[in-house]
Amino acid sequence: MARDARSWDESDVRIRPNKKGTRPRTKDRPSYDDAVIGRIITVDRGRYTAVVGEDSNNERIIIAARARELRRNPVVPGDFVALVGDVSGEPDTLARLVRVEERRTLLRRSADDTDPIERVVVANADQLVVVVAAANPEPRTGFIDRALVAAYDAGIEPLLLVTKADVKDPADLLANYLSLDFPVIISRTADAEASGIDARSDDGLSARLDSDAVSQLRAHLDGKVTVMLGHSGVGKSTMVNALTGAERATGGVNAVTGRGRHTSSSALALKLNNAPSGSWIIDTPGIRSFGLAHVDADRILHAFPDLEPGTESCDRGCKHDATAVNCGLDAWVTGGHAGPSGVARLGSLRRLLGADPRQEAKETKELGTVN
Repeated sequence: MARDARSWDESDVRIRPNKKGTRPRTKDRPSYDDAVIGRIITVDRGRYTAVVGEDSNNERIIIAARARELRRNPVVPGDFVALVGDVSGEPDTLARLVRVEERRTLLRRSADDTDPIERVVVANADQLVVVVAAANPEPRTGFIDRALVAAYDAGIEPLLLVTKADVKDPADLLANYLSLDFPVIISRTADAEASGIDARSDDGLSARLDSDAVSQLRAHLDGKVTVMLGHSGVGKSTMVNALTGAERATGGVNAVTGRGRHTSSSALALKLNNAPSGSWIIDTPGIRSFGLAHVDADRILHAFPDLEPGTESCDRGCKHDATAVNCGLDAWVTGGHAGPSGVARLGSLRRLLGADPRQEAKETKELGTVN
């Protein structure tokens, strides 16, 4: 039988290469069952630092890069993440961060009150310490109220720390919050004669830190993850150093402008000294604005429990803001049900409900950088 002019086999088959790659695409992703779980303690220029084996004999620090599929997912201090690859923690090694575990809480903000983009601050926090100075820089109830709204919305317990109480009596400031149920700690410098520029010098605050205030705050921190939030120059990082033994950069207040000097550049989670497992403090970087665009009006109202009952007599659809007609909050405050600070509290609520981003920008400029 005559043979064909050419015999064909599989080597003669030619497949056109795929212009988009040689590997077929699939929606299936690895389960990473062998991944180790770590707690993110800081994020810096695309590198994620995590602690693995926390409080064990094999506790170690791992540096990781985020997997490509997670590039749109924010990863922040406090997050628990799955790590694969080189998880030895040895110098010059790099693991891969492949999954963010479910979060218990999430503290968020927006750039301003009209910005729909949420910015995640920290994850899995139990409480938020709002740090303000009684003077130098001057405290703003607007900042405190915004921080309280964000905390309540996230399911995080708030705590107020007022520093430099020897420079100015904080009674008027605290009167706005007498009816609210959260701890307040007042700190005075150890040197009773310190005041004015002396009390706000670069090293003055750290040299005269109030040991009683440190002890009072310390009692609230055991077994919890705590976020510290406050403007530059109020003594936030100084307090963090006292509680953790760290050496976070600290700065005083400019004697001319009265604004704090920016020091910390990234959020950092630090272990509390001589504390039970799970006791962490997260010192936050400068935040120039604390927008609440991600929080709707009803949730903002929940952050004012001294006023919320007054809305029961409001007309349906009442917005409770400055344009509202027959709003039940007016009668509630006039009747004294919100206490002596009711008028100021209602004004604060209505500023948040009808927030003007230009006003927030003005307040931010007056306060300087948040640290």
